[in-house]
Amino acid sequence: MRAVVLQEFGTPLILSEIDKPDAGPGQVLVKVMASGVNPLDTKIWADKAAHAKRTLPAVLGLDLAGVVEAVGTGVNDFTPGDEVYGMTGGVGDLQGSLAEYAAVDARLLARKPTALSMREAAALPLVVITAWEGLIDRAQVRPGQKVLIHGGAGGIGHVAVQIARARGAEVFATTSPSRLEVVERLGATPIDYTTTAVEEYVAEHTGGQGFDVIFDTVGGAVLDASFAAVRTYTGHVVSALGWGTHSLAPLSFRGATYSGVFTLLPMLTGRNREHHGEIMREAAALADAGALKPLLDPRRFTLADVVDAHAAVESGALHGKIVIDVG
Repeated sequence: MRAVVLQEFGTPLILSEIDKPDAGPGQVLVKVMASGVNPLDTKIWADKAAHAKRTLPAVLGLDLAGVVEAVGTGVNDFTPGDEVYGMTGGVGDLQGSLAEYAAVDARLLARKPTALSMREAAALPLVVITAWEGLIDRAQVRPGQKVLIHGGAGGIGHVAVQIARARGAEVFATTSPSRLEVVERLGATPIDYTTTAVEEYVAEHTGGQGFDVIFDTVGGAVLDASFAAVRTYTGHVVSALGWGTHSLAPLSFRGATYSGVFTLLPMLTGRNREHHGEIMREAAALADAGALKPLLDPRRFTLADVVDAHAAVESGALHGKIVIDVG
């Protein structure tokens, strides 16, 4: 089969012919139709993601959507011909989705939402799992709460906005001036972070009380700002980017709590992989109910164009998720 192979970190990705895998016990062989590209993919390529524990040579690509080709022993939930999606590889020693076929742990998969195309489905897994673990598993977002999403038009952020709204929360989202309309279209109240100070939007939207839940997808100074913008006593800050040195004093002075999200753990450790499958099933139900739809960048890439796709992600000049057409 054709696959894009990384031989050494930071060196060009090579479109190669490698052996087609077989579905082992507990695995599903998927004919990959589309592969979502995430910033983490480019960091792994550049050897700036030690936490991904990627062994080389490697086929990168975390997210996939495709069609079941075969199932291994012990797999009862899928049959050949099923359309599936999930975050299934690209870290540790797991083959990624930049290949025509992938043998993946069946626990990480769910049936693709019927309302979404293969490209749309491939754009979702990492960002949906990250948003779900933050908002629902950690913060337990519920109706009536005021939820602030930092980076609300970004890859994780635009999905987090939709999930929080589906949970019945009143949602606010920070973004740049050029993306305010995107956030508003998703159903959140947009906040221009370039012109509005933290104390100003806390006063305007919460009467100075602070937000019940803040989900940070940006990190750095934005995480520090979250500690000062959360509701006293009952507020909860969640971040998918805890890098850097942060003072917890502002959070402590408000008596609030913090949680981190690290979505790669089940793939790296083999533990709790079934929960990722559960999240993908829940996300499919939301998508089929019309409550969840990813934003796609209109540019098209194939396995022969992966380097260009990575460059597009690294540029930051995106209008949605980059997806590579494989099948």
